[in-house]
Amino acid sequence: MEASGTSNMKFALNGCLIIGTLDGANVEIREEIGEDNFFLFGATADEVPQLRKDRENGLFKPDPRFEEAKQYVRSGAFGSYDYNPLLDSLEGNSGYGRGDYFLVGHDFPSYMDAQARVDEAYKDRKRWLKMSIMSTAGSGKFSSDRTIAQYAKEIWNIEECRVP
Repeated sequence: MEASGTSNMKFALNGCLIIGTLDGANVEIREEIGEDNFFLFGATADEVPQLRKDRENGLFKPDPRFEEAKQYVRSGAFGSYDYNPLLDSLEGNSGYGRGDYFLVGHDFPSYMDAQARVDEAYKDRKRWLKMSIMSTAGSGKFSSDRTIAQYAKEIWNIEECRVP
């Protein structure tokens, strides 16, 4: 997952399909490439404040699959690294859910469902290819060529210089 969004723009320009939340640049990317070509999961920006309050008040119920994933990390399956800082960021020292500022636990079930949709789409090669092409075709707005042309006209007030 990408916090900045510029990487997701580059991914879309290159035909990659995005699985992501509806925040930041993903909002604009999804509008441009079409919602059928974007695998959405997670809370909306409008839901986040209330979800954080619920988490702080201990009202968040963990998904069993998320608990299982955390237990797998704890099991040492990924090596002997100290994963406590990571797990603390998801659970906090005051009990489950209180430290999960980014609502990973909340979004986990939705992510799992989205990943299942990715898997199904990938099995249908024609559909996957069409989605990939639509991703690229809809991403022209994010091209540096378009951006530079717009800046030249609207900000720098300069004429384009044609190369012979």
